[in-house]
Amino acid sequence: MTTAVAEAAGGPGRGPAEAYNRMELMICVAARYLENGATVIVGTGAPCAAAMLAQKTASPDLMIMFEAGGMGPFLPTMPISVGDSRTFHRGLVASSMAEIMEHCQRGWIDYTFLGGAQIDMYGNINSTMIGTDIQRPKVRFPGSGGANDLASLAWRTMMITVQDARRFIPKLDFMTSPGYIAGRGAREAAGLPPGAGPYKVITDLCVLGFDEETKRMRVESLHRGVPKTRVVENTGFELIWPADPPETSPPTSEELRVLREEVDPYRYIIGRS
Repeated sequence: MTTAVAEAAGGPGRGPAEAYNRMELMICVAARYLENGATVIVGTGAPCAAAMLAQKTASPDLMIMFEAGGMGPFLPTMPISVGDSRTFHRGLVASSMAEIMEHCQRGWIDYTFLGGAQIDMYGNINSTMIGTDIQRPKVRFPGSGGANDLASLAWRTMMITVQDARRFIPKLDFMTSPGYIAGRGAREAAGLPPGAGPYKVITDLCVLGFDEETKRMRVESLHRGVPKTRVVENTGFELIWPADPPETSPPTSEELRVLREEVDPYRYIIGRS
C-alpha cells in the first residue's frame, strides 16, 4: 500500500503534516458522514472501523448495529465477525438477525455500508458472480447475505473501496444489491421505499456521490495529489464532474490517533496492503 503525506487543512482539530495510508484515509473520510444520533448497520472491516472512529470522535451517540443482532454497542476493540461477542459489548439489546432486518423494514436505519466485486454508475452492486452463466460462473462470490435487504431498505448506502476499472464497470454481471437500478424513478418503480438509495462511495482516489436528477455517479471531491486523469483511467464508465472539484479534507492528527490507538491498534484493517 502506498503512503500519502498530507498537511491537514487549517481550522479546529486540524493537525500538522502527517503520513497516512489509503485505508486510513478512506476510513477517516467515511466516519465524517456518520452524524451523531444516526443509526448504521455495519459489517466487519473498514465499515466497522469507520463507525467506531465516528463514535469515538464526533458522534458519541451513533447507534451501531450488526446483522447478527448487536444493537448499540460501545466497541472496546475491533470485532472479527458480525457475531463476535464484542458486537454486544455495553449494547442496548442483544437481538437477532430477524429484529435487525425488521428495523430496516420499519425505516429505522439511516446508513449501511456494502461492498462487492462490481459497481456501476447507478450504485448497483454485484457480490454474487463474474460471468454470464449463473450455473457455471467464472468466479463465484459469497452472494447477498443481508446486502440486498440493506440496500433496498436502509435510507442511505455507502461503500468503501479501492477504485479501478475492473470494479467500476458499465454493466454488472449480476445485480445483487440495487442502487438506483436504471436511474431516477427506477427504485420506486421496483417497489422500493422512495427517497432511499446509494449515498457515497469513498475510494482511495476520491469521494463519489450521486446526481439528484439522473442518479448517476458524480465526483464530489478529489483526494490530495490525485489528478482527474487518474480517476478517469480507473473508472469504466463516464462520471459526472463538477467544474472545479474540491480537495477532500485529509485525516486530522486526532482522527489518526484514535484510529491507530483505539480503533485498530493491532492494524487488522489499516495494515492491509
